[in-house]
Amino acid sequence: MAITRRQILAGLGAAALARAQQKPQQPLAEAPGQPPTLPDGPRVPRPRTPPKPRSSPAVCLYSQHLIKIEYEAVGMVLRDLGYDGADLAVVPGSHVAPEQASSDLMRSIEAVSGVGLEVPIISTSVVSANDPYGRQILGIAGFMGIGLFRPGYWKFSGGPEREMRLAQVQRDLLQLASIARAYNVATAFHNSTGDAVGANLADVNGFLRNVDPRWVGYDYDPGNSAEMAGPETPDTSLAAALPRIKAVTVRDFTWKDGKAVPCALGQGVVDWKAFFTTLARAKFNGPLTVQVAYSSANELNAFRHDLEFVRKQIAAAYTS
Repeated sequence: MAITRRQILAGLGAAALARAQQKPQQPLAEAPGQPPTLPDGPRVPRPRTPPKPRSSPAVCLYSQHLIKIEYEAVGMVLRDLGYDGADLAVVPGSHVAPEQASSDLMRSIEAVSGVGLEVPIISTSVVSANDPYGRQILGIAGFMGIGLFRPGYWKFSGGPEREMRLAQVQRDLLQLASIARAYNVATAFHNSTGDAVGANLADVNGFLRNVDPRWVGYDYDPGNSAEMAGPETPDTSLAAALPRIKAVTVRDFTWKDGKAVPCALGQGVVDWKAFFTTLARAKFNGPLTVQVAYSSANELNAFRHDLEFVRKQIAAAYTS
């Protein structure tokens, strides 16, 4: 049975935070790089300094896993668990609903950075330049010094024929990336599974061929990639994706009756030693997100287990 908010906080030995509420921020100005202003007040100073350069990945937890607690406590919980920071979800049903980004996104980032942790990437549901909240989300992220954003997912869903759909997604993705770049935010496309466009990374490699890799790349998921390769076929997508990897999301799974069943890291089919060795040789130092897709009787233990596993893999690969 899933644990409650009270159990999470008690298990970490942490009290709920009592934090004074700030005035909601007004939407950002359209001009990229302009900080928001308070009503009848001066411009807000940049509230966080850029993180120090890293020689290995910052290990983050996907913030949606902590949805049972208020966002003011997320940073404290992550710190007590031992993570470097958060992959902050800005999606419906998260701590920061897209329509509330103007009032909640900056404060959610501060709740993590205020305890000395990082928010190197945000994960969003934005899939179009016409999204009513997309520009605001990206503007706040850029102002707060967050260098990466993950867009939402595009589906084929029995729509237009394949090549037409790929052309549509290419247009949407590049328009979003252009807006993000104006705010000094790079785009990290997450390879999913099933009917998602880009589950086959060859499709995305095709329409990103002539795009500057400094601004558009991958949030590479080796578990999803291995699942798409199938139980009988070696997964070779990493080599093609490597020049564009800007972030990593880690999951594992086993095969059961031809279906992928999520499991704890290190207990499934992904060759983690080879994966981390490749990342280390490429000097990858971007964010790495732990996203727990399997059920556990004790969520805190699951978060700790996967963190410990990743730490050991990084230590072995990056110090050898």
